[in-house]
Amino acid sequence: MTTATSSHLSLGSWRELYTAALFETDRARIPARIADAEQAIVARARELFSAGNDTIEEDQALDDALYALRALQSCPQLQAAAA
Repeated sequence: MTTATSSHLSLGSWRELYTAALFETDRARIPARIADAEQAIVARARELFSAGNDTIEEDQALDDALYALRALQSCPQLQAAAA
């Protein structure tokens, strides 16, 4: 995350960053929002993996969120704004 790095992310923090990226209306800020959300999602996935608990539902939610962020990132309108 660009503003603060945390080694222990709560369930809600990656979801908040993900939602912020999806609903950002300022095209210039979307790439940074996506990057922040991706970092939080990857960090949470690592945290869950190292905990070794049965977290299949959250694992699937993390995968779905990454897929949606990558789809958003590939939108032609966003790519044109970033260029």
